Amino acid sequence: MSLTRSWIIALTLAALAGCGGGGSTDTASTPTSGGDGTTPLGTLRVSLTDSPACGYDNAWVTVEKVRVHRDASAGDNDAGWIDLPLPQPVPTPLPTTLPAPQPLRVDLLTLTNGTLVPLGQVQLPAGRYSQLRLVLADNTAGDPYANAIKPTGGAMMAMTTPSAQQSGLKMNVDITVPAGQQADFAIDFDACKSFVKAGMSGKIMLKPVLSMLPMLSPAGQRIQGWLHPSLATAGATVSVQAGGVVVRATPPTMEGSGNLKFDLYPVPVGSYNLVVTARGYSSAIVTGVPSLASAATTINSVAFPILPPVSGTQTASGTVSVGAGPDNTIDTGGTVRALQLLSGGPTIEVASDNAGHDDGHYAMALPLATPVKAPYVSGTVPLLFTPDAVVKGNFRLAATVARSTEVQFADVVLGATPAQHDFHFVLP
Repeated sequence: MSLTRSWIIALTLAALAGCGGGGSTDTASTPTSGGDGTTPLGTLRVSLTDSPACGYDNAWVTVEKVRVHRDASAGDNDAGWIDLPLPQPVPTPLPTTLPAPQPLRVDLLTLTNGTLVPLGQVQLPAGRYSQLRLVLADNTAGDPYANAIKPTGGAMMAMTTPSAQQSGLKMNVDITVPAGQQADFAIDFDACKSFVKAGMSGKIMLKPVLSMLPMLSPAGQRIQGWLHPSLATAGATVSVQAGGVVVRATPPTMEGSGNLKFDLYPVPVGSYNLVVTARGYSSAIVTGVPSLASAATTINSVAFPILPPVSGTQTASGTVSVGAGPDNTIDTGGTVRALQLLSGGPTIEVASDNAGHDDGHYAMALPLATPVKAPYVSGTVPLLFTPDAVVKGNFRLAATVARSTEVQFADVVLGATPAQHDFHFVLP
């Protein structure tokens, strides 16, 4: 078989593999054993998706390699790493020789509302894999940078990515690849929590917040619905949460018909609280929303879009520091989340911010008005929102820092002046 023909076939198979969400029971093209006839094989397919980014228009990363290993503690040069070949474009006209594999440059902020980009697939020994690494390319000298970010209202700038090029962004995962089957997973790159401002320098650093989501079918694990079009310019975000922790989030998308739709995918099977937040509006919560394995969950119809009450806002701010004294604020890796404890439950996250890299500063604009809540009802009947009995303007701030499992809490009440609280951690 000629090289050109072999290459066309390989590219065609890769393109087919990258389409759709796929299931975990595809055995048509996966042999059940290796060349020796004894080692069971399966196929691992990985995609990339994203949550919304707060205050950024673009966030480019260039992926050079995706690697998996059975051992969660395996080092860079240990044996046993398996690489997933990245999808490659088909050049026109076709060359006579196979070109070198090209890295994949993608704007994370285009991967919202159920959009995924394939990172490749590989046939490998069946079993459990505990570590995945996303290796980024070295940054280029000028625009277009390999890894770059554009703050809203600002210019595109190079993104600082410590250690990402050398060893990769490390994830401890729990991936099981069944023999003779295909396992599909999506890497959720939480852009809103992954970028840190470096104080007065103006630089923006990558502090990746990644999670691995299993994908069971393209029809299921999907939660969708509509928001009122007036929220289109309010920076609306829709998230599904469990125990006050965001599991998936997305900004809505304006359709050609003028409707504002959200589509959360993939969402692990389970029951969640759906939370809608937007600047200038109170929070709206739908409780008991299911994510099903083989069917989509529709929250409401386009005829009855979600529109939270208008609300004023107030800022909660402060610093996060680490060390023996309050001045040690450098490189805390700190994150502060604003939680609201609704009467009778649930607890929801309304906002979050990463502490500044060299000054530890955080700030969040929070709604003053009382949140509204409605129970999920199967079908597309109007949701019956009612004001929650929680005292308006009451929030609980939860702070964490890198290298520690400790969580510090502070209760704040918004009022005429911004609420401020400083967190200090003393680590061993």
